[in-house]
Amino acid sequence: MLGMGVTLLPSDFARVGRRWPAVVLGVAAQFGIMPLAGAAVSAALALPPELAVGVLLVCCCPGGTASNVIAYLAGADVALSISLTAVSTVLSPLLTPALLLLYAGESVEVSATTQAATIAKIVLLPVLAGLGLRALLERAISAERTGQVLSLLPLLSISFIVLIVGCIVALNADRLASIGANIGAAVVLTNAIGLTSGYALARAFAFDRATARTLAIEVGMQNSGLGVALATAHFTPTTALPSAFYSLWHNISGPALAAWWRRSAADQPRG
Repeated sequence: MLGMGVTLLPSDFARVGRRWPAVVLGVAAQFGIMPLAGAAVSAALALPPELAVGVLLVCCCPGGTASNVIAYLAGADVALSISLTAVSTVLSPLLTPALLLLYAGESVEVSATTQAATIAKIVLLPVLAGLGLRALLERAISAERTGQVLSLLPLLSISFIVLIVGCIVALNADRLASIGANIGAAVVLTNAIGLTSGYALARAFAFDRATARTLAIEVGMQNSGLGVALATAHFTPTTALPSAFYSLWHNISGPALAAWWRRSAADQPRG
């Protein structure tokens, strides 16, 4: 989250006012479609409570930090992608625990207030610290040199996520043979629903293709690192598995979709 914070600028939030229809639609899809998809997929696959809560949890998380890179690779609207990630991240301390309580409150004990406090510590404080760190460095050195220095932090963030995912997989190594297929199916299905519904919804509201691609990426790519952290803090290591699998899968499906979109654009006649 610190790595995400240093990539943001105050203008990313100011831009929301100018692009508010797309931002509202994207955030509504993020927190509306994905939790519903998680609940439907969990019910269809008859997942046990631990895994069902894990699927719901990752589906209730805000957009993932890697989505901005994928938006760039896909030829989407990168500025809109950053704004959507920023807004959904700021709203997550309220919406993520509330949605989890709504969808999973009858099957497990969900403390919305405790989770909200956890998300604030895991998400908001590091993001704000990242914004402050960038401002301090830009004052001390040039903006260009600051960008060069801080460009390494997102890579460090990814390294930490890989390490965390590895730990979660290792903690569940003895159960993966029996539950791995169900988790994989749930992750692939929810990710596919997010990608396709985000694109279709944007086109239904007459947004252009670049905006539709952006919403597809933002809705389909979750902040799975936050899902792992919340599951580990409030539930069990098994509940964290869907978020760990999601972290792996959306970093395969996202780039693959971006490459396909790029190839499709290149094959279109110019003029």
